[in-house]
Amino acid sequence: MKLTKMNISKPINLLLSTIILLIFSNSSFGQKLEPKERITEPDHTISSQLMGKDYQLYISFPKSYSTKDTISYPVLYVLDGRYAFPLIKGTKDALELGNEIEDVIIVGIGSGLNLPSWFINRTYEYTTSIDTTSDRNMEKQFGFPAGALKSGGADEFLKSIKTEIIPFVDKHYKTNSDRGIAGHSLGGLFSAYCLINSDGYFTRFGISSPSLWWDKEKLLNKAVSQFTTNESFDIPATKVFISVGENEGTMMVPVMEKLRLTLENADYENINLNWQIFDGESHLSVWPASISKTITTLYGNK
Repeated sequence: MKLTKMNISKPINLLLSTIILLIFSNSSFGQKLEPKERITEPDHTISSQLMGKDYQLYISFPKSYSTKDTISYPVLYVLDGRYAFPLIKGTKDALELGNEIEDVIIVGIGSGLNLPSWFINRTYEYTTSIDTTSDRNMEKQFGFPAGALKSGGADEFLKSIKTEIIPFVDKHYKTNSDRGIAGHSLGGLFSAYCLINSDGYFTRFGISSPSLWWDKEKLLNKAVSQFTTNESFDIPATKVFISVGENEGTMMVPVMEKLRLTLENADYENINLNWQIFDGESHLSVWPASISKTITTLYGNK
């Protein structure tokens, strides 16, 4: 019997072509996945009787933290916690890998659970005096209805931090009296306010892109008068880091320079001052850079 040789190459080639076509069709025309929403959940939400609102606390601990020993830790309180905390936690975790910073607890203080409420809250809490002109200008710029923004609540907010927020953290975690505070923009204005009015409660200050133009430079003028007149500053040993982005313009750079030069010229023995103007950075792009430098300057291992 004569066997006939079958040509099987064509069916195989056809099959392979079909499989390849299906693969590329699925990747090109198949349904795409929706981005997964990632929300950083607060560790605690506390109600402030003084402010009449809730604050969210986002907490990061040193890798050595344990409830089984008696070691206590310094704490850095960071403003705009909902947005700043992921940045500062990731930075701290990376620096810890190389033992580049000392052990420190980070507490992000959040206010407001969406962009509008956050913006309204911080405008009141971080500003050191009532400036209705700036309130109205920001309402127009960011699309808020007239009267939505109110300023001048820094005094009350600092009382809330000292009498409600920090006592809560101290009660539940292994903290000591070595406290720092850091903020950006209006948060930087608030951090500068805490330094200028320091009673030693905070001894480490991160003042990033401070909005010292606020209310016709009222707080800045107070600082210049105070630091120029007083030959000493009766506070414990204190670390200060002041920064701004090179591209932040005439509203931000000169006022930062004025504060740091005045403090530099005062030459207080108990204040360790460092500062930086970040090349090529804007008001927003400088934030991550300033966070990294703030941690290494205030908590860097020698």
